[in-house]
Order: sequence, then C-alpha cells, then structure tokens
Amino acid sequence: MTEALAQQETQFDLPLTEAGGSFDGNRITSVQPFKTQLLKWIGNKQRFAHEIISFFPDDMRAYHEPFLGSGAVLGSLAPNEGYGSDCFVPLIEIWQTLKSAPMTLKDWYQQRWELVDKLGKVEAYEEVKASFNSQPNGADFLFLTRACYGGVVRFRKADGYMSTPCGAHNPINPDSFNKRVDAWYDRVKASNFQAMEYGDAMDRAKEGDVVYCDPPYSYSQAILYGAQAFSLADLFEKIGECKERGVRVALSIDGSKKSGDFVCDIHIPDGLFEREVAVNVGRSMLKRFQMEGKSLEDENVSDRLLLTY
Repeated sequence: MTEALAQQETQFDLPLTEAGGSFDGNRITSVQPFKTQLLKWIGNKQRFAHEIISFFPDDMRAYHEPFLGSGAVLGSLAPNEGYGSDCFVPLIEIWQTLKSAPMTLKDWYQQRWELVDKLGKVEAYEEVKASFNSQPNGADFLFLTRACYGGVVRFRKADGYMSTPCGAHNPINPDSFNKRVDAWYDRVKASNFQAMEYGDAMDRAKEGDVVYCDPPYSYSQAILYGAQAFSLADLFEKIGECKERGVRVALSIDGSKKSGDFVCDIHIPDGLFEREVAVNVGRSMLKRFQMEGKSLEDENVSDRLLLTY
C-alpha cells in the first residue's frame, strides 16, 4: 500500500483493502472478466468490473445501476433481475434497443459505418455528429461513442452540443460490432432499461437489493455529460436513504491519482459507509485527451469503492 493510500485510510477511518483482498461476509466469487465493450466510453469499468462485483453480497435480490453509461458492471454481472437507468435519453435508447431489437442496433451501426467508406472517417463522423446535435437520438449516438476520441462523451453546457472530435483510430467494422451485440444481448436479457434521474432509480430499490453507483467524478470528469449539474452531496443523501431501508449500496468515486502521490480530498459523511476498497484502474484516458494524446507514465489512477455494508 502506498503512503498516500495509507493516509487516505486514516483520513476516512475506514478499513481499506486492496481489490481482491480480505473481506468479511459472503461475496460473489464466480464472475469472470468480461472485457468486450459495446460502447466506447471514457471512465468505463469494463476491464475491472469483475473485481468490483467480487465485493457485492451473494444474496442480492435485484441489481440497480442508476448511472448506467457503458453498462460495464451490469454486463459483467448479467443479473437475474437488473435495472439500468440514466438521465440521458439517447443512451437509454441504445440499451432498450439492444434488449428488444438487437438487429436494429446492428443496422444503426452499419448504416453510419458505411459513411466512412463513402465520405472518409472524419467527414463521416462530423456528418453523424451534426445529425445528432440537430436532434439527439440513440442511432447517431451509438456510432459517435465508437468513433469519438477515446470515448470522451463531452457536451457544451450552454447548448448541449456534443463537441468531442473524431478519434485517431478507425471505428470497428460491423462484423466485429455485431459479435459484441450478440454477446451483450445474452447478458442484458433479464434487465430493464429506463431513462430517469438517479434519485428516482434508487428510490425503487428494495430491501435486499444492491445499487451500484458510478457517477461523474468531481476531480476528473467535470467536462463530461451530466457532470456540470451533479451534486455528490445529494447522492450521499440518497445513499443514506437506501441504507436505512436495507438496500446495499456500492459507490465508485475518485481515489488517488499520479500513481498514488495525490489523494482526492472528498468529504464523506461519517457513518455512511462501512468499508472502502482501492481499485487500480490504470492510466487516465481523460487526462491524455486533455493533454492532446501525450503518454502519461505517472498518471495511474486508483478509484475508491465505498460500501454501505
């Protein structure tokens, strides 16, 4: 454990363990890594979702993910009863279509991918982005997430305009995307998706359920969609309400950056969480985007996983 993380443990007076370390109580241990992304998404938890899930209780009734984004944890868990939600309607349109009409999702992607051959990658991207900005929709947004720079889904606060430039790499071909759709379809078939605010989504969780929250990070994601108006204090209040009625909540939030040399100072209400786990998430792709693609050897990031149980 780094000196910075040791200081973090003292600051919040919570037992800190490395991911995969000791943990009291019954845990899920059978989930295998699932590293196939459907959407390309900055800050997604795809590579280490199975580590997060390993700290979920094995007696959960239903699973809720109110900041769905790329759905990495829900997809890796493949719950028997799942609820995924997000306030961004075009995003939820993608997930609803995946579950109800996967062939439509494949057609959406292929139609826009074919523009790359016709117009060139950047020109095709800008045409789809212009279409999306004129009338936000899931079909355009699906292609944009796969083709934009590093999965950085960035909107201007003033008018909601998606401003992310085209990525350096070519978007995956339709055959590869179709295989991802098939793999994900099997994993979300027992889940329901709905566009709603996170507070409303958490209100429907019942005793014995598990809620996993992956909100915008105040230290690193202020430019991303939904981050400008997000209040961590309001989320903490909602987590407290869940805890009072027997809902178990896990929260991913800023931990340490610069390979452990900087610990994000976040006020966490006393008594809200029972333990804290450090999860190493690798290098910061958002920081790389902000620094115009430069290599970031000292920008390793560790998330906190806070648990109310």
